[in-house]
Amino acid sequence: MNIDLRSDTLTKPTKGMLEAMWAAEVGDDVFGEDPTVNKLEEKLAGIFGMEAGLFCPSGTMTNQIAIRLHTRPQTEVICHKYSHIYLYEGGGIMSNSHASVKLLDGAYGKISAQDIAENISPDDVHACETTLVSLENTMNKGGGSIYTLEEVRPIKDVCEKNGLKLHLDGARVFNALVESDENPKEWGQIFDTISVCLSKGLGCPVGSVLLGTKAEIKRARKVRKAFGGGMRQAGFLAAAGIYALDHHIGRLKEDHARARELGKMLENHPLVSEVFPVATNIVIARLKGISPEEMLTKLAAKEIKAVRFGKGQIRFVTHLDFGDKGLEEFGRRVKGL
Repeated sequence: MNIDLRSDTLTKPTKGMLEAMWAAEVGDDVFGEDPTVNKLEEKLAGIFGMEAGLFCPSGTMTNQIAIRLHTRPQTEVICHKYSHIYLYEGGGIMSNSHASVKLLDGAYGKISAQDIAENISPDDVHACETTLVSLENTMNKGGGSIYTLEEVRPIKDVCEKNGLKLHLDGARVFNALVESDENPKEWGQIFDTISVCLSKGLGCPVGSVLLGTKAEIKRARKVRKAFGGGMRQAGFLAAAGIYALDHHIGRLKEDHARARELGKMLENHPLVSEVFPVATNIVIARLKGISPEEMLTKLAAKEIKAVRFGKGQIRFVTHLDFGDKGLEEFGRRVKGL
């Protein structure tokens, strides 16, 4: 058995999802005529109580479109120094929007309202004016840490007082919501735009949806076209998203439970000095006496795949295709390292 825990993007569509995809009614989405894409956009917007949605190939695209909407050249985005939009989107903030970035620090990848308030740049001839704050939920580099409504409401207050837009990179937002048991509509009231990824824990092969006002999504559709993201009979992919929203949200708790058990298996391992607190489906282990490359080689010899995740760290991610048998086998194999 090959145990692949590099990412939750590695999942394959389930039988039910494949059947839904094959049965999808499709049209030309660039003309706005794909009924299944339209249904997905409306469904997800409804879940978060927002006006409209835009289906895109990736979370990187939805994030970058949102940044384009909320910035202009010579303005800046405030985000955590470990944010996906900064580290893992190919320099898109600069290349797509010609905007700058102000990077903040914070435990497990999260920033506070006070952090933001103290770092807003003014509309001054000498300054790169702040126009946007971006949060990530769950926080990938923070070990799947969660923002709660209690934490984001003060951030929204700071943004409103200072005329800033607030974007959510919701790459794993449903992982956060099932764990915190919070209402997605309350999140929709706080953020100007939300990017929701479907191809991670929800198990879809492709796709993310950007949520916002009707006016913002109208502008976003034009930006998507310029980015090369206009798709034609995309309903086959959108059908997977609809299926996932109907069938795969509640089961995310199973991934979280397995991640916590996996974390316990690593806590007392002689080659591990620390395991980040496991909040959702991401497990980050800090190593001792061995490099990440050496550890990954040892794991590969046991047919376990993980990824290097910064200095002295590796990451494991539980997902739809990793069940109890896989967890049991993982525990047996790592004991022999």
